[in-house]
Amino acid sequence: MIVTASQVVTPARILAPGWLHLDGDRIVEVGEGAPPRAPDVDLGGTVVPGFVDLHVHGGGGASFESGTSDAADVVAATHLAHGTTSMAASLVTDTRERMVDAVRELALLVQDGRLAGVHLEGPWLSPQRSGAHQPGSLTTPDPASVDALLAAGDGAVRMVTIAPELPGGIDAVRRLVDAGVLAAIGHTDATYDEARAALDAGARLGTHLFNAMRPLHHRDPGPVGALLDSPVDVELIADGVHLHPALLRTVFAAKPGRCILVTDAMAAAGAPDGDYALGQMAVEVREGVARLASPDGDGAIAGSTLTMDAAVRLAVRSAGLPLLDVVHAASTAPARAWGLGEVGALEAGRRADLVVLDGDLEVVRVMRAGAWATR
Repeated sequence: MIVTASQVVTPARILAPGWLHLDGDRIVEVGEGAPPRAPDVDLGGTVVPGFVDLHVHGGGGASFESGTSDAADVVAATHLAHGTTSMAASLVTDTRERMVDAVRELALLVQDGRLAGVHLEGPWLSPQRSGAHQPGSLTTPDPASVDALLAAGDGAVRMVTIAPELPGGIDAVRRLVDAGVLAAIGHTDATYDEARAALDAGARLGTHLFNAMRPLHHRDPGPVGALLDSPVDVELIADGVHLHPALLRTVFAAKPGRCILVTDAMAAAGAPDGDYALGQMAVEVREGVARLASPDGDGAIAGSTLTMDAAVRLAVRSAGLPLLDVVHAASTAPARAWGLGEVGALEAGRRADLVVLDGDLEVVRVMRAGAWATR
């Protein structure tokens, strides 16, 4: 099948007009101008690679914390409708037993290709920067607990967020790296030197930069300064709540090619306002903003209700970033960070994951593995 579009966004440049030759679930060729024969479908609009979300807890009223196949299918379908064709199952802090059970169940969905992998956001986080994580369930990363959760995943755990200043934190980073797991610095009160020690030990990503970490100060740069000062990737939540658009511009300029858009979405993404749960924590969603339940309604931010297409729109429209750079951050960079060589770019040999956007960057159609998921 040959499809044409007004624009096709490749890793190097935007082809206008452009075309793709698809065969089954693969991209065979990508080109600019007139295709080699009459197209089977003229998609119009802008075609971008399927989005890759490395940090998502839920959507459509469901969450990965339940560990069930049905809930995972609801989450995946909700985000697929918004262009996310590859996604992580992120788990918040819980008891070791419940996390092991959830990891074991979600690993089955990684094996059958429904999920790209499991991300553990906890339980090895700073009590001072716990955010929406249950403080009573936070622990230090002793070797036995690290090994237990990795073993439960049988290779499905691809990323772990950790506060490196915790006792045993640096050793845990080394243990994760040796196991082939991406160690991410987050929910941390680390100093600059402590964060640098984690990076030297092999940590290669910052979990939702700025959020739930010691803030940047000109005399105390902390983990933000260490992450900005190193050739590693950083997650950014582009919902207009977690970060000001101006800060998106600043970080994209400081770390070209190293920015990764994530949603950090909880169950209310793609669902109405209301009362929800994020792990063990009660969450109130009002006007699309998720916060821990509190009498004054001003609890800590508890994930987001973001979808990746909305993140792309905000980054382009409000932050004024080039579409090419934003698509890289929503697709190519996260796929590279996790070693997902089959997805994340419109290139020959990759899986045929496409998102068709209209002039307002709204999703028109989504293709996953050569099959239209939405029409």
